[in-house]
Amino acid sequence: MNHKQTAKEVLELVGGEKNVKHVTHCMTRLRFNLYDESKADKEKLQSTDGVMGVNQSGGQYHVIIGNDVSNVYQAMVADSGLSTEVKSGGTEEETKQNVLSKLFDFISGVFTPILPAIAGAGMIKGILALMLTFQWISDKSSTYTILTAIGDGAFYFLPILLAVSVARKLGTNQYIAAAIAAAALHPQLTALLGAGNTEFLGLPVVAVVYSSSVIPILLTIWLGSYVERFAEKYSPKSLKIILVPTVTLLVVVPIMLIAVGPIGAIIGNGLSGGIDLLFKHAGILAGLLIGGFMSPLIITGMHYALVPIMINNITLNGFDYIIPMMFVANMAQAGAAFGVFLKSRNKTFKSLAMSTSITALMGITEPAMYGVNMRLKKPFIAALIGAATGGVFMSIFKVKSYVVSGSAGIPGIPTFIGPTFVYSIIGLIIGFVVATIMTLVLGFKDVPVKDDTKADKPEENKDTTALQNEVVQSPLEGQLKPLNQVNDATFSNEIMGKGAAIVPTVGRVVAPFNGKVETIFQTKHAIGLKSDQGTELLIHVGIDTVKLGGKHFTTHVQSGDIVQAGDVLVEFDINGIQQDGYDVTTPIIVTNTNDFARVDAKTDGTITVKETLLTVSVEENEEGIQHDQIRKNIS
Repeated sequence: MNHKQTAKEVLELVGGEKNVKHVTHCMTRLRFNLYDESKADKEKLQSTDGVMGVNQSGGQYHVIIGNDVSNVYQAMVADSGLSTEVKSGGTEEETKQNVLSKLFDFISGVFTPILPAIAGAGMIKGILALMLTFQWISDKSSTYTILTAIGDGAFYFLPILLAVSVARKLGTNQYIAAAIAAAALHPQLTALLGAGNTEFLGLPVVAVVYSSSVIPILLTIWLGSYVERFAEKYSPKSLKIILVPTVTLLVVVPIMLIAVGPIGAIIGNGLSGGIDLLFKHAGILAGLLIGGFMSPLIITGMHYALVPIMINNITLNGFDYIIPMMFVANMAQAGAAFGVFLKSRNKTFKSLAMSTSITALMGITEPAMYGVNMRLKKPFIAALIGAATGGVFMSIFKVKSYVVSGSAGIPGIPTFIGPTFVYSIIGLIIGFVVATIMTLVLGFKDVPVKDDTKADKPEENKDTTALQNEVVQSPLEGQLKPLNQVNDATFSNEIMGKGAAIVPTVGRVVAPFNGKVETIFQTKHAIGLKSDQGTELLIHVGIDTVKLGGKHFTTHVQSGDIVQAGDVLVEFDINGIQQDGYDVTTPIIVTNTNDFARVDAKTDGTITVKETLLTVSVEENEEGIQHDQIRKNIS
């Protein structure tokens, strides 16, 4: 997959950069908040190379990418004016969004960013439990204490993580929110609440344990957002930096202690107690319904409504019944895809089914769910039957999860370590096997051999011009720098391709070869070129300079212009960019690196325009003559 191209096409097909209010990603999908969802072209998106499916739920527009989602996301943000921050405002369409959609959008926006921290800490707790079970470590050792602190830290201080995430979602000050949560966790306040008979200005303060809590801090920061905006609106401009946080803290923290915290604790305890009663007294029904319908919940995004309940269950009770249902649903999707692998006669589709079955076993189900099971319909039904069957077994034996896992698949198995561990493994196997058998029994309309997958179809309008070896001149004058030293992982990790970097001493970019301007970004900081020999080049002036919005940049060409080597493309003010706090280091990337056998770059010393910067080779010459000449050009 060409991550850059996929990112570009997806952004265009969701209505363009101006239609994106906010974009983030989870394990497998890009999650867009769009100003107007009607501007997105769902049909074209679904046929885009690299896109497995499209879904709309919870006020978000989901584009399913699969395992490469992080790379596509990074390429999209790097080459556009998009920010990971939420823009204010919205369209009339958005304001009409129903309450349930807004709730799901809020919950997913809050919990998605913090899940890696919780999952990582949870896995450490699971591994530690495993080490204790096999007596690989003593619970009296200092090593055990340190590992316990690492595993428990994210959960104990969960209110602070949540406070920051909620404030980010609501567009308020994240540090004020963190200060509110920190006050609730202060050791002296904790001791005071524990002693009982506490009051504030004559008002009773109910004893609530805020460490590891979920609901109280969600409600508190939501309330605090209104207080902060009120203080922001009525504070004199010169005093805002002092008055806004002071007023917010003095108003919100006492209200939290007196009213919001206790109410939140009651809600949290009620939800946890309700789930506990459901599985204890109606276990078979609970396993059947939650296990069987977990995949549709995931498709619609409604599973995010369960996330605070699951975390709350673990922090209050030490275990959760819902997480095992997620695991068995994933195993069933893997089993159904495996059944397709066994039955399909289309070799290409068999390969797809097998690979997606493996990724589903690892906890990434979207490729199997969207690319195979839902495409064939009946295997998806088989997966639901398998999940329901495994869910019933797990509910009968009260299978529990003791930590939050980062993967609802084989890597997350340590989450089950405890008294019901053996039953959890049996339940997962049942989900997989039943789904496989039901896929074979129900059958499906096979993919015709001629249809195959998108990857095997001839691409329309594809440029079939033969690539050639080429010497790329420097578009800038300045100091050379190895690409791996650039302070941006997208470039330093060669996600977008191989190349070099230059710290410019002259604020002018010139054409490095004869070719065409493919793209020039609205923010003027980056330009995409394609040479007559087929080399595709990205020149990205500065790091994070997209945030300047075009300030300090002047363009001399437009997209589609034909240019000759040496033509001035962009001029920029080096001092102005640096004074605004941005690094002017400029990566020059061969974005179609994979089309060449080699890409060699000059990385040391100074360089001037028209000197050789890069050479690209289509293939190695058997005698080595051609490549030796290329090396000489570089050195």
